[in-house]
Amino acid sequence: MAEILKADGTRTPVEPEKGNCFHLEQLQKVVGGLIEIIHLPDGRLMVLNEEGKLESLPLNQAATALARGAIFDNDYIAGDVLVCDDKQIN
Repeated sequence: MAEILKADGTRTPVEPEKGNCFHLEQLQKVVGGLIEIIHLPDGRLMVLNEEGKLESLPLNQAATALARGAIFDNDYIAGDVLVCDDKQIN
């Protein structure tokens, strides 16, 4: 099951709108812009806004904690993200 981790700390389960995979348009809608995908240490993927820091999106503490090991120690995740299985991205 995929999940949206919002910067305000809320979590929302989400399913792909069409079929079994998330498509670019849905991913861009979730993160509010251009997407970047990082591979998490547990094998899942995190989709985030590629320009989140440049756009001064708020710190996402839950996403940052989940991404430890995949990002630099002094780095952080900004804005809302989607976390999903690697087979759910088309």
